[in-house]
Amino acid sequence: MQSITRARNGLPARSASPGASPAHTLALVGSLRSLLLPAEAAAFRTLGTISRATGRGGGTTLPGKLLWRVDRGAIAAIARRFTNGVALVSATNGKTTTAAMATDILEQLGPVLANPGGANLTSGVSSSLLAPSRATRAVLEVDEAALPPIADAVVPRVICLGNLFRDQLDRYGELEHVANRWKRVVEASTATLVVNADDPRLAALARGRERAVLFGVDDPRHALPGLQHAVDSVYCTSCGTPYAYTAIYSGHLGDYACPNCGEARPPLDIAACEIELRGLEGSSFTIRTHADDVRVELAVPGLYNVYNAVAAAALAIASGATLANVAAGLSRFTAAWGRFERIPIGDRQALILLIKNPAGANEAVRTLVSGGAPRTAVIALNDEIADGRDVSWIWDVDFEPLAEHLDHLVATGTRAEELALRFAHGGLDRARITVEHDLELAFDRGLAETASGGELVVMPTYTAMLELRGLAAKRGGLPAYWEATT
Repeated sequence: MQSITRARNGLPARSASPGASPAHTLALVGSLRSLLLPAEAAAFRTLGTISRATGRGGGTTLPGKLLWRVDRGAIAAIARRFTNGVALVSATNGKTTTAAMATDILEQLGPVLANPGGANLTSGVSSSLLAPSRATRAVLEVDEAALPPIADAVVPRVICLGNLFRDQLDRYGELEHVANRWKRVVEASTATLVVNADDPRLAALARGRERAVLFGVDDPRHALPGLQHAVDSVYCTSCGTPYAYTAIYSGHLGDYACPNCGEARPPLDIAACEIELRGLEGSSFTIRTHADDVRVELAVPGLYNVYNAVAAAALAIASGATLANVAAGLSRFTAAWGRFERIPIGDRQALILLIKNPAGANEAVRTLVSGGAPRTAVIALNDEIADGRDVSWIWDVDFEPLAEHLDHLVATGTRAEELALRFAHGGLDRARITVEHDLELAFDRGLAETASGGELVVMPTYTAMLELRGLAAKRGGLPAYWEATT
């Protein structure tokens, strides 16, 4: 092992002394890596700088991609330098926002390393760890499929799991596949597990675990009248019987119980209750723990962001924050990069609501309608690898409450025709639908129909959101990508 490590770092190999113990050899390797790691990290960071400067792209992830392939042990060594540990955040929806909220809370305790640009695969997380920082802790969002290798590499102190919905079936496979991989991560880890107990599959991961924090929503006033069209985990994880719900908050999230075996949502350690939603302007709610509670003001809207906030609060409290820290951090939080985001464009502004799967899109529609549904909307549907090639998910989204208010829909993106067809089947007059594949032309069409001082609603999938932000940066409404994320 010593010879391999020396060769990897360009040093001549040598054999361990005949009497060297395995522990001595490992200690020697660790010492060697501690000497070489700063130079190794600097070299990989330089590659990223060169990549950005030459406009070749991949500057945020190239260093980590190379490090992951060349010396994965170095990633573990870097992670151990965070004396207050590494927290990993994963979820189908909301992981970027939850991680950003938790970072805002924990920064009151000291500098925090994060990956706010959304680079959440192994390469992106590795690149974030390479960044020079005085931080004593890290909060990193992690792609659902990347959680197992990243958790194995960095040995997190806290793992926060926000929800598990059907998403990108061509990439992730069925929900059970992701759930089983997460289960193996949890069983192999000694981390404090922070999970959304309103999600039956996640609550099951915490069953019988000593170091677990369970969070959720407890305000039946905001419950849906019934299960939505697109639901996932509605069968008992113990016996397979359909759950009976006292309250359904989003998709399959809620207060559930099995009428057959009695499995039910466990008691919440941290709950969001007394929730007041203020349309598109935000919300206020109480975060309640076993010991105390605090009132929170949040500037981003929707019940789904209340879920993100209580997840961030639970992660932060598990990491040593107080309720006062939670309230202060959440009160100053603004939208995560590329999510609910208002972009100034001349005398108008665009409101971006990212959509990428049925559960998330349903919540975006629900929030828009509750805040006063728009008369004009631009919706962009792409099928790039980062979006998922399979776009059949749009047929599971309840677009009808939005469609009934629209005077004009501009359907754009690589799969604009499918999106237009979905809205036509949802009852929107075809004469009110414009198909325009070019995102910039579609964006301009929407702006032209938006009154001076007004707001255009844009609902893009992931790659369309990146392109849209590029357009806004070009027109001066936003800083360029590298400025916004570095």
